[in-house]
Amino acid sequence: MSRGMLLFIVAFIVILLTVVDETSAVFVIDEREQAIVTQFGEFRYEITEPGLYFKTPFAQTVHRMDSRILGNDTPHDDYLTLDKKKLVADPVARWRIEDPKLFYITVKEDFGARRRLDDIVKSEMRDEISGHNFGDIIGNAREPLMEKVASRVREKAKEFGIFVVDVRIKRADLPQGVQDSVFQRMRAERDREAKRYRSEGEEEAAKVRADADKEVTIKLAEAYEKAQRLRGEGDAQSARVYAEAFGQDEEFYDFVRSLEAYEKSFGSQTELVLSSGSDLFKYLREPKK
Repeated sequence: MSRGMLLFIVAFIVILLTVVDETSAVFVIDEREQAIVTQFGEFRYEITEPGLYFKTPFAQTVHRMDSRILGNDTPHDDYLTLDKKKLVADPVARWRIEDPKLFYITVKEDFGARRRLDDIVKSEMRDEISGHNFGDIIGNAREPLMEKVASRVREKAKEFGIFVVDVRIKRADLPQGVQDSVFQRMRAERDREAKRYRSEGEEEAAKVRADADKEVTIKLAEAYEKAQRLRGEGDAQSARVYAEAFGQDEEFYDFVRSLEAYEKSFGSQTELVLSSGSDLFKYLREPKK
């Protein structure tokens, strides 16, 4: 083959690849795509592998479709839970085209597929949420709930040649108008709990203080009783010692007691008028030798 002929063939292929699919006999499907080929509107064959393909110009048309996993954000909507509370949720679905022929026949393009998926997801979400309480949905029950929704959506989406990979909830919350009232009620409940705890704490503190005061009073009474008893025993022992000491000489005892009486009775500012025959002065009148 001459060089000129080779250049002509290459140029011809490039021209075929640059014109639109309807008028070209050659087309390319890359690794991100899959396609079906129709002839005058009737299905002829599907293409699921990347590569260079041929078709009849003008008679056959290539309908390209994405082979990747696609995301579909369903608009948020209000759902009613089992305990009659409104829940605002915005689910998201991940899906891919599994059967290009069925997909083209039923929904034709991505826009139609997304609308169908939105309707299915909302319907299944509404049915499943209506069987659960609000607290369970925003708590531990969300994961198994969404698995059930995804399973049912996946089954229904097969009718359109779509395989649903997963369905999840991005956000699940109360409507904005209800959130404020719920917040206020939660705040009131927390305040009530705090007051109850403070009241119980004050009651417990009063009990502890009362027990402590009682213990102190008992200890002081016991200490006072012991002190008085010891003091009484000391005084008794002292009196006994004095009695034993003074009992050996009664006259000396009287003398000492008289001196103690003088000391207590007479002071620098004391004036007493007593008879000279008073017993108080007997040791002054007749001192013992």
